[in-house]
Amino acid sequence: MTHPTGALNDVVHHRHRLGILTIASEAGQVEFGYLREALDLTAGNLNRHLAVLEDAGLVAIVKGYAGRRPKTWVRITRLGRKALAGEMAVLEGLVRTHRRQATAGAEQAGAEQAGSEPAGSRQAVPGRPEPGQPGSGPPGSGQPGQGDAGSGQAVGGPDGVDDLADHAGQLEVLGGEDQGDAQLP
Repeated sequence: MTHPTGALNDVVHHRHRLGILTIASEAGQVEFGYLREALDLTAGNLNRHLAVLEDAGLVAIVKGYAGRRPKTWVRITRLGRKALAGEMAVLEGLVRTHRRQATAGAEQAGAEQAGSEPAGSRQAVPGRPEPGQPGSGPPGSGQPGQGDAGSGQAVGGPDGVDDLADHAGQLEVLGGEDQGDAQLP
């Protein structure tokens, strides 16, 4: 059995090429200079990504003039729309699976914590408040949560599950443009 990430299309999945396809899909046809600025790419780097997409038949490059100025436009092809839709479907499936697993894990952990320990059998964890003490409330209960050692900060995100979606603004990309490694601060 293959992991669902195996269904991602390497040509489409690169963030700059995915950006090119989504912008072209939204606009129908987009000018080269706009793509360069929107994706913060050099002309040479954008040309390389466009060549990969064009070789795969996902975009068409149209050269012409706007007045006396030479212009290059990028248009997404039917095959490009199909590839983009397929990529989005795989990504949506991955997100649904992750959320489902994270929710099930959180529910299971909550059930285990609530019913599996006989009274008085818990061992105190240094820096973590005991149940019923200030700072011991569950996320969303209105009571201070178990953030950083009694800081009053609730655990988890707005949905009660601490996941990447809750840290989207904190992601920091490491390395060059071709590296997809990200790290939470």
